[in-house]
Amino acid sequence: MIYLILLFTILFFILAWRRLDLAVMFLIAALPAYLIRFNIFGLPSTILEMMIWVVFIVWFIRNFSQVKNNFLENFKKDSQKIKIRYPFDWEMVLLLLISLSAVAVAGFGFSSFGIWKAYFFEPILFFIVALNVIKGEKGREKILWSLAISALVVSTLAIYQKITGAFIDNPTWAVAETRRVVSFFGYPNAVGLYLGPIVLVMIGWLTTLSFPKPWASGNPGSRGTNTVLDSLPTEQAGRLRGNDKESRNDIIKIAFIALTILLSILAIYFARSKGALLGVAVGFLAFGLMANKKVRLATAAVLLIVAGGILSYLPARDLAIKNITLTNLSGQIRQAGWSDSWRMLKDSRLLIGAGLANFQTAIKPYHTEGIFIKDFSDPDFQRKLVFNEPYRTAHWQPLEIYLYPHNLVLNFWSEIGLAGLLLFIWIIGKYFWLGARNWKTQENRYIVIGFIGAMVAIIAHGLVDAPYFKNDLAVIFWLLIAMMSLINLENNYLPR
Repeated sequence: MIYLILLFTILFFILAWRRLDLAVMFLIAALPAYLIRFNIFGLPSTILEMMIWVVFIVWFIRNFSQVKNNFLENFKKDSQKIKIRYPFDWEMVLLLLISLSAVAVAGFGFSSFGIWKAYFFEPILFFIVALNVIKGEKGREKILWSLAISALVVSTLAIYQKITGAFIDNPTWAVAETRRVVSFFGYPNAVGLYLGPIVLVMIGWLTTLSFPKPWASGNPGSRGTNTVLDSLPTEQAGRLRGNDKESRNDIIKIAFIALTILLSILAIYFARSKGALLGVAVGFLAFGLMANKKVRLATAAVLLIVAGGILSYLPARDLAIKNITLTNLSGQIRQAGWSDSWRMLKDSRLLIGAGLANFQTAIKPYHTEGIFIKDFSDPDFQRKLVFNEPYRTAHWQPLEIYLYPHNLVLNFWSEIGLAGLLLFIWIIGKYFWLGARNWKTQENRYIVIGFIGAMVAIIAHGLVDAPYFKNDLAVIFWLLIAMMSLINLENNYLPR
């Protein structure tokens, strides 16, 4: 195994040295490669982490002179060079320091250091590489292609699992009656966590490609008519006719992206990830309300129709109420976990949290061994619980100690303390501020809205899950930050 990993590392290094952009694309398309794990001197690592280090080292070596000059230029008082601050510069430095202090809180264990480098240090290294390698619209499109290919592969395997039941290790998830797909990840919710934000990014890209070009129908070069072209000089008409090939390519792109979106949503549905479906729905709602007047009206109409249908159909209304109020099985289990987490934090850990990779240890003294799942439709529930032994046994639910509290706020608070939580709120708020600053620019409008929708999906899903604390999810988070930062730089600072 170690020889295969070494061979792959050498080949990937060669690729990165010759074509760093292709290496970055491959890395993004292969984000689930974090599942291939190994140890270096006792420190856990993954193929994904190795690729991040390779692309960063190659970028740093090949740009060392420029990096050094730019760094030294900051200390020259009489410098005439126009200085543009690195996006999220102080936030990244502060985050690394706060998260490193969380390693100290956890006792400087190997697992804590492993989590620190995998979820904070290395994603920030990748942010730096992405910010410097992705150039303009063509560079952005390469990243979007990588995400689309990755989502298509992940969702295709998930749908194959739905049809066949193959490659699902958990017997309960494998049988047809209770089947939940896992794709490469090993558990169903990971499918939704991974695909949810990508779906919104793809919707933004699809809308951008579908939006009429400068020579849409009735304008020169329209696919619908050649009347205007025939009246132009031969050379000019030839140049405009050349756009027919571009239009055909756009149709292929549109079909591919639409297929990716459809299969990804199906994969999330077959994983039965309600949190991810909620995230995609809320993200899509945000996208529709920001797109344009016609789409905003259509979104509002669809929302009213869906809401009316749910309210008028009793089973749908009951299901929606149970999920919204968290009175279903998973909701009651999550509430018990949140209660345990809050009791742990209140007991002298409000500022420092539990420390990185230390939640399961810190929560043990506060852990609730089990709860009685309440049936809110049974007014006699409490009496049966007291006097009916079989009823009590049927409603008893043992609780395991999960890796995280399954809530975005509690996740950050328990892992990196109150300061880390507040810093992440600031980073996400700044991301939305950059999005609001740039979403009305015509050329990037729908891409920006797609990025905003992706972060909205992450937050909505984060109400009931952990959408950051996983290798691939941390990289996706910082990739979104990098893409939004680049658009802001292009629109406000860089020459066109």
